[in-house]
Amino acid sequence: MDMKTAVETVLREKYVEFNGRAQRAEFWWFVLFIFVVSAILSLIDAALFEGVLQDIGPLSAIFTLITLIPAIAVTARRLHDVGRSGWWQLLFLLPVIGFLVILFWAVQKGTDGPNDFGPDPKGGAPAPA
Repeated sequence: MDMKTAVETVLREKYVEFNGRAQRAEFWWFVLFIFVVSAILSLIDAALFEGVLQDIGPLSAIFTLITLIPAIAVTARRLHDVGRSGWWQLLFLLPVIGFLVILFWAVQKGTDGPNDFGPDPKGGAPAPA
């Protein structure tokens, strides 16, 4: 899966889809997309609105609002792929520890075969009994 496919999947096909599973590629390409676009919009905001707004510019704010729910949804699906509930995202409320735990789970290989959250997104063979 490439970046274009991952972003289209998250923003068009599964905008508010919290069920199912997401491959590592889908998740990480979308994270990279958000990071790159946010950085570019921050630079544009700084150039256009310097001295007007202090914290976040309007372009960055609009982009954040547009991508907030899809980011939560793809993270939930990524956690499903490793056998965790999407509710584990609440760990983000713990400043450093929560981020590290979610990061650890996000980089792990997904469960082979179907799990409690759906079939393997890679289409792998069922897990042995």
